[in-house]
Amino acid sequence: MGVEIERKFLVRGDGWKSSGTSTLLRQGFLSSEPDRVVRVRIEGEAATMTIKGRTVGATRSEWEYPIPLADAQAMLDRLCEQPLIEKYRHRIEHQGMMWEVDEFLGENAGLVVAEIELASEGQPFAKPEWVGDEVTQDGRYANASLVRRPFRQWK
Repeated sequence: MGVEIERKFLVRGDGWKSSGTSTLLRQGFLSSEPDRVVRVRIEGEAATMTIKGRTVGATRSEWEYPIPLADAQAMLDRLCEQPLIEKYRHRIEHQGMMWEVDEFLGENAGLVVAEIELASEGQPFAKPEWVGDEVTQDGRYANASLVRRPFRQWK
C-alpha cells in the first residue's frame, strides 16, 4: 500500500513564477467521496488512475497506476464528475525539497496552492517566501472538493 504525506499552503505574490518547470494537467474524479477518491489524470502524454483513502492529519493511503492515454481521455469526457480540474503544475525546488504549485484554470481560476510531499508528518522543511497560510486541514482545497464546489463559487 502506498502512503502520501502532503501539506498544502496558499501562495502569496508571484515570486514563484520565475522558477521551475510547468505542465498542464487535466483531471477528473470517478468518485470524490472522502473515503474513496478515484482520480483520472492526463499530464502531458501520460495518464494515470489514482485511488486515495481518507486523509488523517496530512497522511492518506494512495495507489497510482499508469493507464492508456485514450482510456483516460474517454473517462474524462464521459464518466468523470464535472467540472474537470484543469491546472498548470509548476515544480519548484527549494532547499533540497520539491514544491508543486498548482495554478488552477476554468471554474477554479484564481486559486493558487503549493504542496510539499514529506517522508513523515513531522519532517522539517524550509518554506519559500511565496508560501502563505497552511490549508492542509481545510477540505475545501482538496481537488475532489473543488469539483463539487469550485473556487469561483466561494465568494
